[in-house]
Amino acid sequence: MKILVTGGAGFIGSNFIRYVLREHDDIEVVNFDALTYAGNLENLAGLEDDPRYRFVRGDLALESDLERGFGEGPFDAVVNFAAESHVDRSLHMGADRFILTNILGTQLLLDAARRSGVGRYVQVSTDEVYGDLGSEGVFTEETPLAPNNPYAATKAAADLLVHAAWHSHGIAAVITRCSNNFGPYQFPEKLIPLMIANALEERPLPVYGDGRNVRDWIYVEDHCAAVDLVMRRGRPGEVYNIGAMNEMPNIEVVQRILKYLGKPESLITFVKDRPGHDRRYAMDASKIRRELGWRPRFSFEDALAATVEWYRTHDDWLRHVRSGEYRTYYEEMYGGR
Repeated sequence: MKILVTGGAGFIGSNFIRYVLREHDDIEVVNFDALTYAGNLENLAGLEDDPRYRFVRGDLALESDLERGFGEGPFDAVVNFAAESHVDRSLHMGADRFILTNILGTQLLLDAARRSGVGRYVQVSTDEVYGDLGSEGVFTEETPLAPNNPYAATKAAADLLVHAAWHSHGIAAVITRCSNNFGPYQFPEKLIPLMIANALEERPLPVYGDGRNVRDWIYVEDHCAAVDLVMRRGRPGEVYNIGAMNEMPNIEVVQRILKYLGKPESLITFVKDRPGHDRRYAMDASKIRRELGWRPRFSFEDALAATVEWYRTHDDWLRHVRSGEYRTYYEEMYGGR
């Protein structure tokens, strides 16, 4: 099986590539990534000379780059992780790049996949497309899309384009929508790695609003296992919610990180809330459990402890990311190739 993974140098994409190469001897992976600020090839260090892995640098929103990427085929499947994904950036730095990558890029990728006769297309989406859940209930695959920030709106638009490609052109497309991920290699602008990094240096830990916003957390490897199953066995035209039923207020997550590291809660600093901050997300993942037999393997407690330990023992990776040095890795590893 040969697959094209877009956004494979990002947090979830890189973990997915490592997962499938480890779990399946019969798979080849082409990693297509633009290496924007969150694309870090150090996340895949050690795979450069693996004969089953190849990296192609390219922008999803450029047809010429996609032609080069698909020139590495033919592919049995495309898994699209590529996205601008940070809510704060979409709110404060403009939504233009989000529209280009998440909407136009998805459509161009679908077009290229259709021309190439790809057998399976997986769109990796997010629970944020459903909007604010309120104090009760859970998101199901039938929950109406109601995104509340520019990032989520562009992901919802991409999902609709994928559905249209399945309905209109018969592309064997499947959509996954996952709750908040955490684990190794996550760029330290997201809650958990940011709090770990600041706590390690005993810097203030900025928490939005009152810290009572609730998210449903899942360890990244559990998410990767679910996407792998959907890629192989998911039904075309379907949406699969992915979540581990770990609802928790942000402030409690931060407190647990401080406890693991033996740092005082006085480091917590409450800051002005982000505009339109959704109060609660929670996922019903019974469909993927029932149809594909997926179950999360990692408890939240064990996974958070492992994540804290990973960042604590990978200070070089963290320093490179925070200083921007990680951007030199491409030239060091691929500049002469």
